[in-house]
Amino acid sequence: MSKHRMGGQTLYLTQNPPKIISRASIVGKKEGEGPLAEYFDKIIEDDLWGEKSWEKAERRMFIETAELTLRKAKMEPRDINYLFGGDLLDQIVTATFAARSLGIPFYGLYGACSSMTQTMSLAAPLIDGGYADNVLCVTSSHFCSAERQFRYPLEMGVQRPPTAQWTVTGAGGVLLSSDGKGPCITHVTTGKVIDFGIKDTNYMGAAMAPAAADTIRAHFEDTGRGPNDYDLIVTGDLAKYGRKLTIDLLKKDGYDIEDRFIDCGCEIFYESQDVHAGASGCACSAVVLAGYLLRKMEDGEINRILMASTGALHSIITSQQGDSIPGIAHVVAIEKKG
Repeated sequence: MSKHRMGGQTLYLTQNPPKIISRASIVGKKEGEGPLAEYFDKIIEDDLWGEKSWEKAERRMFIETAELTLRKAKMEPRDINYLFGGDLLDQIVTATFAARSLGIPFYGLYGACSSMTQTMSLAAPLIDGGYADNVLCVTSSHFCSAERQFRYPLEMGVQRPPTAQWTVTGAGGVLLSSDGKGPCITHVTTGKVIDFGIKDTNYMGAAMAPAAADTIRAHFEDTGRGPNDYDLIVTGDLAKYGRKLTIDLLKKDGYDIEDRFIDCGCEIFYESQDVHAGASGCACSAVVLAGYLLRKMEDGEINRILMASTGALHSIITSQQGDSIPGIAHVVAIEKKG
C-alpha cells in the first residue's frame, strides 16, 4: 500500500502538507445582510453587479475572487501552477470562462456543491508530492443562475416548500502553497457516491446527508480519529434538515458529533431572511471557509477543522426522467501547525 494512504479512502499528507497562504470571498447582497457579513471581502450591490446577465455576474465574482486571492499573496497568475475550479452551471462554464481570462493552467471540476473541498482534495496531494508549488482553488454559485437551470424561472414566482434551500450568490477562493505560513491540509478523505433514493429536488439536505455521514465516518475509521480530535466538524450545505439527519446517521455508527458540528448552510443566513431550510450552492462552503472559518483559525479561536463540502449530483435531465439524487461529500482536515 502507498505510504501516503490510510485505510480505504484517506490520504495522509506527510512530506510537505500544503499551507493555505491566502483566501478571498465575494458574496451577494442577501448574503451580506446575514450574520457573517463582516468576514467577507466584498459584498456586491445587486444580483447583476453591472453585468448583462446573472451568469456573467457569477463569472465576474469568480474572476475577482481569484484575482483578490492572488493579490493578498502578492502573486501574479504566472506564479500559479494550476487553477482548480468549479461551479453549478452546464459544463462548468463559469469556471471555464474565468480560466480563459486568468490564463492559468486549468482543471475544471464538477462535484456540485462539494466542489470546494473537491478542488482542495486534488490540489493538496499535488503540492505534498512535489508536483506543484502553488495551486489556486475557486468555486462559485449564484442564486438566480442556479434557479434558472435547476428549477424554475424566477419570473414564475413558484412557491418553495419548507425543505427548500437558497443557493448562495458568491465565490470563495484559497491559495495552497508549498511555502509560506498558514493552516495546513493534513488529510484528504475522498467520498463515495451515496444514494438513498431521494427524488425531491427541493429536499437536498436529505439527499446529501447520507454521503456526508459516510465520508465523515470513513475519515474517522481510516485515521483513528474521532469527533473530539476536531474543534469543529463542518458540512457544506445540508441546511437544518440535512444537518439533523447527519447527526442521527453518525450516532448509529457510534459517533456523536453534535456538540461541535456546524453546517455552512445554517450559518450564512438569519432565519428571518426567509431562506427556508438554509443555504446551498458551490459558494456556500467556499465563502464560509474562505471568509469565516479561516479567519477564526487566524485569530486562534480554532485550531483544527474537519471540512466536508456536500454535493447533490443530479441534473435537470435525470430529475425529469425520474431518477433519484446521488450525493457525495469530500473531506479535508485543516490544522494549524506550530
